[in-house]
Amino acid sequence: MAIRTKRVYEPPEQKDGRRILVDRLWPRGLSKEKAAVDYWARDVAPSSELRRWYGHAPEKWPEFKRRYFAELDTNGEGVAQLRNALGRGGATLLFGSAELRLNNAAALKEYLESRR
Repeated sequence: MAIRTKRVYEPPEQKDGRRILVDRLWPRGLSKEKAAVDYWARDVAPSSELRRWYGHAPEKWPEFKRRYFAELDTNGEGVAQLRNALGRGGATLLFGSAELRLNNAAALKEYLESRR
């Protein structure tokens, strides 16, 4: 199964497969129709405290991932629901951040791929 990441503000494409929003908050200014989200996995998004602490500071990225992975490790039900939502075909983890590389969707993708 191929997992991709993409900003939710980018238009949907056929190659996206299942579109899964992985943010705790709905993206500002985006309608549900435009977002074309198949599943909203808010339960596996980083906690509000962790998100605020990180603040997209690149120097905090390794520690952010460590803390986020620890949150995910204690959220077996949420991760299982996400894996079920991913299905067998391709899927795209959607995020709202303007940061394209160091964001929760990229970290979540790494987590899922390292724990198959």
